[in-house]
Amino acid sequence: MQTGEQFTVTGWPQDMPTLDQNPSFLVIAEPFTTPAEAFLGDLDERFPGASAIGGMASGAQEPGANRLLFNDTVVDAGVIGVGVTGAVCIRTIVSQGCRPIGDRFMITQAEQNVIHELSGKPALERLREVFSSLSATEQRQAERALHMGIDQKSGSLAVADYVRVGQTAQFQIRDGASASEDLRALLTGECEDTHAGDPIGALLFSCNGRGQRFFRTPHHDVTAVREKMGGIPVGGFFAMGEIGPVGGNNFLHGYTASVALFCKNV
Repeated sequence: MQTGEQFTVTGWPQDMPTLDQNPSFLVIAEPFTTPAEAFLGDLDERFPGASAIGGMASGAQEPGANRLLFNDTVVDAGVIGVGVTGAVCIRTIVSQGCRPIGDRFMITQAEQNVIHELSGKPALERLREVFSSLSATEQRQAERALHMGIDQKSGSLAVADYVRVGQTAQFQIRDGASASEDLRALLTGECEDTHAGDPIGALLFSCNGRGQRFFRTPHHDVTAVREKMGGIPVGGFFAMGEIGPVGGNNFLHGYTASVALFCKNV
């Protein structure tokens, strides 16, 4: 529900798990009707430290066209999910699809999702500095693989999330090779974790941009999961934004692969 510029999440079930049950949440959201950041913020207030993993439905290109299944009911708006507790635990992996370029800058002037200045200079000027330092190959890649909008007149940059003065920012470009390396390294790390039980199944939420055109090979993400995890069953879908925890906080991501590994509690 929206009141002015504020969003309030309504419709929470009455029989939610308690925090001492150490819940994890699997969530699927309808992107046109769900303010993901507000939802994840509300979830964090209710269940601090609990992980949420899932994705935004990507089947439709306009409001009202997506369909979600809630028990025996078909809905076309909001979020559906499952709180997992008990004998099964969920381990999470969030693998990036981009790699950083250039130096880090401090945001010195910004408004909502628009960055006006980076370290005291117009944001576009900083981007040009970084671009000029790249190799010819990286420059060609950056021309088509930067995640932002550019206002040539004002020199400002628009990004896909709210920012604030004092935050550190670094430019990123989409890169299939580093994305593949990152996913396989994270999966290898999970396999070598001797303190966790072996996965018995997985759900995979991949960005709808992580397909054959990105990796130059079909079925990249699901193949990597099954190869590294011993051929376990894997379900999931291509998402219009992926949900997963990083550094103990849940975020909505882009160009990522978010993996939920189901394990027996040990």
